[in-house]
Amino acid sequence: MDKLKVAVIGVGYLGKFHAQKYAAMEDVELVGVVDIDETQARRIASRYNTRPYGDYRELLPQVEAASIVVPTSSHHEVALACLDAGVDVLVEKPITTTLAQADELIRRAAQQECILQVGQLERFNPVVMALEPLLTHPLFIEAQRISVFKNRGVDVDVVLDLMIHDIDIILTIVDSPLKYIHTIGTPVVTSSTDIANARLIFENGCTANITVSRISMDNIRRMRIFQPGTYLSVDFAKKEIMSISLKKELTTDGFPQPEVRKNSFVEQDVLELELLDFVTNVRQRTRPRVAGEEGRRALDVALQVIDQIEENRAAVRHILDA
Repeated sequence: MDKLKVAVIGVGYLGKFHAQKYAAMEDVELVGVVDIDETQARRIASRYNTRPYGDYRELLPQVEAASIVVPTSSHHEVALACLDAGVDVLVEKPITTTLAQADELIRRAAQQECILQVGQLERFNPVVMALEPLLTHPLFIEAQRISVFKNRGVDVDVVLDLMIHDIDIILTIVDSPLKYIHTIGTPVVTSSTDIANARLIFENGCTANITVSRISMDNIRRMRIFQPGTYLSVDFAKKEIMSISLKKELTTDGFPQPEVRKNSFVEQDVLELELLDFVTNVRQRTRPRVAGEEGRRALDVALQVIDQIEENRAAVRHILDA
């Protein structure tokens, strides 16, 4: 079997890990890495025995697939050029900055018969993959995604940086249209929103409460799911799922007996799992777990959250200025 020829476009903080994973795959040839910082491109290319490029367009005729790990504002331009060249793409989340841009990428991928995969990394966390058979009819979901401040990803606000992960998971868990959104958020250390809360209310009665922050002293990635007869607690970082349900038998005092089950999963390289899935999809022409449509769906809700936060902040400013 011939090696799959791939490129990584953007080798900053996250992109360099894409390059590392591809370079270690036996059935993949990392043809080149691209970055507008030519020093960084040369550094990563030297580390993984490939060639550096300053312009991704020079590399497209040489590859079959590419990871796009550039700033979000450039996702549309770079992904569109790749698709036009017949190159399958994995574009980091969020898919684009607007729904119109996402729609164009989805259409172009279909026209070119190209793979369009979105890098919603948490979908490849083993606890997320193990969660599905435990779900019945979620009624209330509480998610927390809190991290210490990192000087990266600040080209977008915390909703597109962090909350979009939980939005994507919840939209997959809850099989129902969204009815209402209630949000609040504010900037703290950047010019965009750094801490936010969103309450998503679905037509089937399920409510999801999501809190995200990128200015904490700790890193927390948890989700709690309440459904008839069962409570599920998911720790994405520790890769643990705890399930609590009630036994049919009562205690001698006539009270229900809780049955607690805890499953822990072996630490796995989630990025490697995602890239291996992308390579498989490219080779076998299979639909990605997170295709362009799923990326657009999460972006749609995230943008509604952002718009409502901005409206609320504008209302507060108006009151304070009065």
